[in-house]
Amino acid sequence: MAHRRRRLAHVVRILRERYPTVSVPLRHETPWQLLVATILSAQCTDAKVNQVTPELFRRFPGPAEMAGASLAEIEELIRPTGFFRAKARALQGAARQILLEYGGELPRRLEELVKLPGVGRKTANVILSAAELEKWPGWEPRAAGGLGVVVDTHVARIAQRLGLTLARDPARIEQDLLALLPEGERATFPLRLIYFGRQVCTSRKPRCPSCPLFVMCPAGKHQGTLAWLTPRAR
Repeated sequence: MAHRRRRLAHVVRILRERYPTVSVPLRHETPWQLLVATILSAQCTDAKVNQVTPELFRRFPGPAEMAGASLAEIEELIRPTGFFRAKARALQGAARQILLEYGGELPRRLEELVKLPGVGRKTANVILSAAELEKWPGWEPRAAGGLGVVVDTHVARIAQRLGLTLARDPARIEQDLLALLPEGERATFPLRLIYFGRQVCTSRKPRCPSCPLFVMCPAGKHQGTLAWLTPRAR
């Protein structure tokens, strides 16, 4: 545990220097908009979601408008993001639940967010991390049960390659990272990993020779492969 914590501290420092300013890639102006965009981002690129959401947000600026819309109208607008029927049901279901149970405002605790249709722990962590990073008025994620760690494919892949976790399951990966990561880094570190995963530590053909983390990366010594890890299901 101690050596992994030291390794992570080095990774945090290097990535903070490389990416001093980070922001959520999904465009949004309100908590509601980020919730919608994050639900749409499942099995879809952020770039594609950002193409779809301007008209979607214009048509449905809040939960009330989404709750009263026809599913067909929602489906047509979000079709390019894939799995549009399931996503439309989730969006409308979340909108109606937010209206009925929370007075039209997003709930501010993880255990409440994950009860919304289409919202799992990753989506809830995206919302709470953005609230922390962007200082949303009235939101206090640290005081409301503590911040989690967003674990997407980039975060999972890089954490495994760096030997910070041997888990495959995102929930277990998050727990491993929570045990190592200071709370003050939980909102920004996953975003830095996402940036890094898109630019350097890519899924295929990672740029190991030019990687600033190469000297401390066990997978880098094996040309970026995860085979050496033989991650065990836990």
